[in-house]
Amino acid sequence: MTNAPEPSVAGSPTYIHIDGQDIKIVAKMSLPRVVVFDNFLSLEECEGLINGVEHKIEQSTVVDETLNKAVAHSARTSSGSYYHRGQTELVARVEERIAKLLNWPVENGEGLQVLKYEVGQEYRPHNDYFSGASSSFMVSGGQRVGTFLMYLNTPARGGGTSFPDSGLEIAPQAGSALFFSYINADSSSKTLHAGTPVLEGEKWVATKWLRTGKF
Repeated sequence: MTNAPEPSVAGSPTYIHIDGQDIKIVAKMSLPRVVVFDNFLSLEECEGLINGVEHKIEQSTVVDETLNKAVAHSARTSSGSYYHRGQTELVARVEERIAKLLNWPVENGEGLQVLKYEVGQEYRPHNDYFSGASSSFMVSGGQRVGTFLMYLNTPARGGGTSFPDSGLEIAPQAGSALFFSYINADSSSKTLHAGTPVLEGEKWVATKWLRTGKF
């Protein structure tokens, strides 16, 4: 195992076959370390992940390392909910697929977070890693080293994932996924990113954050 999650894309394969699923490699970039996949989830799996939490979504929060807790913030206007790791057969299947695709243990990942963005809602530029070396959020699992973002539907307009430092923006497409990693938990990773405002329709995503150790 390497010191960070990484899909097996050496040799420029066009797809990675995992458990009967041909996961297509759409794009990849070295800095920031980004890989875009298509056909990661079936439409039925997308709907299942949404349906499992749709009745219990709440205002999204952000990590406040100074206050040592998650708090609501104007920079993040979505709503959402969580699945515990392995909570359902579907969640366990998706988590195992992520683990095989990224060559990273299931236990080194947080539970899935499912988010809903309505028109005008966004997540302004932010980093996913913890900025404080002694952050209490790293007590279980250590630092975050990667993010795997799954798009569960296709909004009519807007709702992309942008990387301001590189000018890259990924359009949300149901069943596709975005992976990016940040071995260095600082600006050199160029992984500052944002969820751009939804302009028409709504956007649903599921996020898996990957840690250095068992979470």
